[in-house]
Amino acid sequence: MILNVRLWIPLAALHFLVLTGLAQPDKKQIKEAEKYLTEMVVDWDVPGMSVAVIQNGEIVLAGGYGIKETGKKDKVDEHSLYAIASNSKAFTATLIGMLVDEGKLSWDDRVVDYVPYFKLSDPWLTGQVKIKDLLSHRVGLGTFSGDVLWYKSERSNADIIKSVRHIPLKFDFRDGFGYSNLMYITAGEVIRAVTGNSWAHEVQERILKPLEMNRTITTPADLDQKKNYASPHARTKGENIPVQWENWQEIGALGGIISSVTDLTKWATFNLNRGVHNGDTLLKPRTHSRLLTPHNNYFVPHDAVRNNDTHFSGYGLGWKLNDYKGNMMVSHTGGYDGMISSFTLIPDQNLGVVVLTNGVQSPIRAATNYLLDLFIEGEITEEHSKTGLAGIKRRKENDTRVADKKAARAQGTKPTFDADQYAAVYTCDMYGEIEVKKEGDNLRMYFENAPRLSATLTHWHYDVWKLNWDETHAWFDFGTVRFETDNDLKITGLEFDVPNNDIFFDEIKAKRVK
Repeated sequence: MILNVRLWIPLAALHFLVLTGLAQPDKKQIKEAEKYLTEMVVDWDVPGMSVAVIQNGEIVLAGGYGIKETGKKDKVDEHSLYAIASNSKAFTATLIGMLVDEGKLSWDDRVVDYVPYFKLSDPWLTGQVKIKDLLSHRVGLGTFSGDVLWYKSERSNADIIKSVRHIPLKFDFRDGFGYSNLMYITAGEVIRAVTGNSWAHEVQERILKPLEMNRTITTPADLDQKKNYASPHARTKGENIPVQWENWQEIGALGGIISSVTDLTKWATFNLNRGVHNGDTLLKPRTHSRLLTPHNNYFVPHDAVRNNDTHFSGYGLGWKLNDYKGNMMVSHTGGYDGMISSFTLIPDQNLGVVVLTNGVQSPIRAATNYLLDLFIEGEITEEHSKTGLAGIKRRKENDTRVADKKAARAQGTKPTFDADQYAAVYTCDMYGEIEVKKEGDNLRMYFENAPRLSATLTHWHYDVWKLNWDETHAWFDFGTVRFETDNDLKITGLEFDVPNNDIFFDEIKAKRVK
């Protein structure tokens, strides 16, 4: 474990501390925080975690806890690189804001004027979607709907966007919240249309370079050059399993940034200064305020006990917005294959907290809330780690989807057809081709646009086959596919059942090609 603690605070900041009531933890409290975070990594069984706190423009706590990869001894530190995933969405919204400041587009411009191949299932609605709608999850798609289109896919952004028209809408336009990675992919293509450059190029030139985020990259291909990076881990049967890095550079606008907690404190400072860096206005404060204005509100139950005294909760442009114990909170989280992260700002207190982890059983919220309480209130009145772990345990116990599927297996059944009769090409308008082949004694499944989703099929029951994936995946494990038949008992298509909360294989409606 490496900890870098700096307690020096400029004299000019002392007056600020008095005015705001911001707590100033002493050395003893910092050491207690160090011990707490170290224990948290062990208790949560996450391989590694890096944390930074920035207060009044100074890094007051930065350290690493745990290891880079299970089975190895190298420890993470405050400079270790992690994928920050959807925390990148605020960068995308900021890029759009910069283009607005330059007069190159408007928040109210129609998306189809920049991305003419953008289409939703409703033709009229397609023409109504504005730039700000893309960034606030209010177009009408369901949360994570269509993520199967880009997951481990080799498709281009344009090809992915062209397939969106095949996804049904879940709610009315601007009348609900549906977290949509696809709309951020589309926002990235708006940036390309306006600038002539990729999202990765623009984020590098407009944000990373000016802020001197010198270790931050947009592709894992640069990891070996930067060195000191954590490995992502899936979790299987209660164990952390290292998995390979995913290259999200093509779809980077939804979550392609790889960074360290120390680099992200520079991003925190930029946002706490409302778009100004070292006296240079990179984003107009008024435009920055628009990013922090709720565009899509969440329901808050005022007739019940509210967690952390929350009175409002919503989504701005690239940011989640709510109040935390009397303070406005600007935050986001990120989920990448094998890495979970959290980025939190308390603007009124000039405070930022960054937590990056390299496992999927992650204490990001517990660590963040602990540090917020320490630096805002000066004391810890809640047991965040144990409470968070208990919540994880309850959710796991209540999620019986896989257990129910296994319990419902009908033993002693046989498939309707010989194995070679299932072999065929199946196609889905949204997704593309899936091929089932007979290879020796096995049936194999190949996804045309996502080769790494290949699997061997073993008989489960009746015409349902178990998917035995070629590689370990972070978000799902158990899954089955059913071969559909018509009244003449001819195989007509595929129906997937892969229980998980992120990648919805059941959206694939593949029909057999005659």
